[in-house]
Amino acid sequence: MIYVICRGLLRMIYAVLFPLKVVGVDNIPSEGGVLLCGNHTSNLDPVTMGIKVKRKVNYMAKAELFKAPVLGPLVRQLGAFPVKRGGVSKESIKTALNLLRNGQVMGIFPEGTRNSDSGIAKKGAATFALRSGAAVVPAAIIGHYKPFRRMVVVYGAPINLSEYAASGSDSAEAVTDLIMARIREMLETGKPSSN
Repeated sequence: MIYVICRGLLRMIYAVLFPLKVVGVDNIPSEGGVLLCGNHTSNLDPVTMGIKVKRKVNYMAKAELFKAPVLGPLVRQLGAFPVKRGGVSKESIKTALNLLRNGQVMGIFPEGTRNSDSGIAKKGAATFALRSGAAVVPAAIIGHYKPFRRMVVVYGAPINLSEYAASGSDSAEAVTDLIMARIREMLETGKPSSN
């Protein structure tokens, strides 16, 4: 309930500050585990990628956020779970896989930290996808967070990973490259990628 209320408030704030246009949101499956994979340029990206999605989107968040008296419980209610700075713990990995295997949606940024140019991606998203069997939906966040400027989020078709499934985590690098290629394609075209 708190998630729905906060999402509604954020939609109103965005309508004024960063008018948000979404393209291809129907590419997100209505049920089953989904891994939303987006580019990462700002701390606002998790909100931007998730507020127009009909389903609740869960994210990893810095463990420090959960220690704050009021913010900690609120962040947890909003679907975040802690990850330690400097690396993902076994507990965080287990939580992420459980969410996906239990048919929930998780947002992740394969680049890891905010990164607009390097194109160097980590293998976490691919590993989660391969180990959970969740659908992988690429998302491109287009625009700059300047007040009253439009932001666009483009959601592509789920990526078919069937040829990589048998190889498991050995295919993580190839899957990461594929996910990032779809995201870059949508950043360039502004249109949803096809499968």
